[in-house]
Amino acid sequence: MLAYSGIISKVMPDSIADEIGLAQGDRLLAVDGQNIRDIIDLSFALADDCVELLIEKRNGEQEVFEIEKEYDEDLGIEFESAVFDGVRRCANKCIFCFVDQMAPGMRESLYVKDDDYRLSFLYGNFVTLTNLGPKDIKRINQLHLSPLYISVHTTNGVLREKMLNNKFAGKIMEQLHTLIDNGVEMHTQIVLCPNINDGDELEKTINDLYALHPNILSMAIVPVGLSRFRDNCYELEVFTPDKALAVVEKVNRWQKKCRKDSGTSFVYLSDEFYLAANQPIPAYEMYDGFPQLENGIGLVRNFLAEWQEESIVTQGYSEPHYIDVVCGVSAEKILGPLLKDINIPNLTIRVLSVENIFFGTDITVSGLLTGQDIIRTLMQAGGVRTGIIIPGASLKKGEAVFLDNMTCDQLENQLAIPVRAAYGAKDLRELLQAWR
Repeated sequence: MLAYSGIISKVMPDSIADEIGLAQGDRLLAVDGQNIRDIIDLSFALADDCVELLIEKRNGEQEVFEIEKEYDEDLGIEFESAVFDGVRRCANKCIFCFVDQMAPGMRESLYVKDDDYRLSFLYGNFVTLTNLGPKDIKRINQLHLSPLYISVHTTNGVLREKMLNNKFAGKIMEQLHTLIDNGVEMHTQIVLCPNINDGDELEKTINDLYALHPNILSMAIVPVGLSRFRDNCYELEVFTPDKALAVVEKVNRWQKKCRKDSGTSFVYLSDEFYLAANQPIPAYEMYDGFPQLENGIGLVRNFLAEWQEESIVTQGYSEPHYIDVVCGVSAEKILGPLLKDINIPNLTIRVLSVENIFFGTDITVSGLLTGQDIIRTLMQAGGVRTGIIIPGASLKKGEAVFLDNMTCDQLENQLAIPVRAAYGAKDLRELLQAWR
């Protein structure tokens, strides 16, 4: 076997791969005699109209397939991983790393710290650039892997070395300039820690990054998350309402300046800051198309906009329905008033916020809820219920399983009540209008 290989996870029906007999579990070893590192290499290797594949079948036998196809025609295969030579792991020991705060005994993937520029380009994963060598920079520039998603945290090199516990972390501004000089665009993020990289340090970071706009497309600020599993971790604090308000006011000033200068807000806060400070969520247009929605920036405003797109259209229910809508503590501030105004005949809606006992009560977002905490909350609440709606954000992507490995089926079986997941405002509205 060559140095690395891509394991096929899916073959599309009636595709080229299906026609030549490729199957799940087969390994792609080479294309035209060249070992392939990742799907980026593969996309270039398959661009020709005639290619030769070296495949290792599940029984260990190797076979060569010569394929004639249209230029850039897809083979119809998916792989277990986008990188065939192994995911580049994180070399930092960040003082705020949430992976270091994970409970013991959880699924193995939750302990993986990836810091791979290829996953940044392909999927929007944030990387620190501390493990990049000259060959990596050269490849990024040659292939124009843009945009990238960069975890900056601070532009103060000395402070960044301390926050990431990595002597290579201090050259972040030099690295950003090198990428920009080669036409690479970037989205950036700051994990904000009280009394460490906020205040004057945050002011400097915003100023430094905005000076690189428009090559730096956006800057997101998210609060540090602290679980109860912080043994031997750096001592950190959560944002109090007053400190959250100070961050909101600072960003408001910068957004006003940026919109006047360039027409975009440039710097965006996660919803937790506004909710903690009891401040209104910014207007839809302030998010400029939501460039960092996957990073949790603008989720509430996007949800509200989706909710308001259509009105409730239903004749109601012929029999009484009692539906519990489950959410994190912070989301109750949004969902509570919203669902209180719904008037559907024979439907009673109850919003139940779940205190996060598993990770710790400082964690208030819906995306980190566990099955066991949801069960505890529902059992304590009691009352009549005919259905339960849980936030889809609390489930593993593509699977109906919570962070504590409990599945939706197990939750449903324990409560003996139908459970459905809502992955957004549209799902929630449809479930409430026509419970299924």
